Amino acid sequence: MNKKKTCILILLIIIMASAFFSGCSKEELTVVRLNEVVHSVFYAPQYVAIEKGFFEEEGLKIELTSGWGADKSMTALISGDADIGMMGTEAAIYVYNQGKENYGVVFAQQTQRAGNFLVSREDEKDFQWTDLKGKTVIGGRPGGMPQMVFEYILKQNGLKPFEDVEIITNLQFTATAGAFASGTGDYSIEFEPTASTLEVQNNGYVVASLGTASGKVPYTVFMASKEYIENNPEIIQKFTNAFYKAQVWVKEHSPEEIAEVIHPQFKETDKELLVKIIKRYKDQDTWCETPIMEEESLTLLQDILESAGELEKRVPYDEIVTREFAEKAIGK
Repeated sequence: MNKKKTCILILLIIIMASAFFSGCSKEELTVVRLNEVVHSVFYAPQYVAIEKGFFEEEGLKIELTSGWGADKSMTALISGDADIGMMGTEAAIYVYNQGKENYGVVFAQQTQRAGNFLVSREDEKDFQWTDLKGKTVIGGRPGGMPQMVFEYILKQNGLKPFEDVEIITNLQFTATAGAFASGTGDYSIEFEPTASTLEVQNNGYVVASLGTASGKVPYTVFMASKEYIENNPEIIQKFTNAFYKAQVWVKEHSPEEIAEVIHPQFKETDKELLVKIIKRYKDQDTWCETPIMEEESLTLLQDILESAGELEKRVPYDEIVTREFAEKAIGK
């Protein structure tokens, strides 16, 4: 009897000790406030890192919020309301050119292609960008990356925006698909899941990828303020390590497997549709295989901004990009 009691006592001590140390482990996680520009399947690797526990493995607890606009995400970053921001590189360029001392610095890249698609009313198997001459396209907000990339593609194909092609730019982002489905325009520029939803509802056909047509650009990246990086290099390194694990995982797994992992982030989206979206993004080489942002991609981005008349002056690569953390993550 005594031996039985002793065994039970030892077992209880082990259970209590495990619970205690487990609690301590959770308490030791460093909270990182991550502000994403929008919540979208376009950023699948980030959600894989969260759902697979890669950040926790590095001792980080992610508090995720959506800014719903690069301007809002950047404001949160610079004001200190966010530790890390996930947004377009152009936001860092604009702030740097304003002469601010504590500007955003890119330390990891997530997407290397624009994430929007050209939706047509007809199933044009042999679509060419020159087919848009004389047509009406529902575009994006003037000065926004989707619109600037679209205008850049038109120019690269010998078309003059607003002259050869009529572009509607006064619709809200959330209203474009509804307007197109109701009969406005010959084409519409749409992100996912809207592009695939229009197809599923037989209201349109995806005939071209803006991401493929424009070339590789640092469309969305992770950045932190210059001051935060200087004061918290170990956190930035751990974050980059976790994200790189996710990049490798995404590269090595199928759209079905990725959809299964990130579905908790998109519970309202049908899994079959989620798989279709992820496959489309994978097929166009959307996601970077490493966190390193290359100089030539920044050059192309600034070409696009310059072409749209939105670039005050070119920003040196080394001023708004650091490769240090990405290179260390890859070399681990």
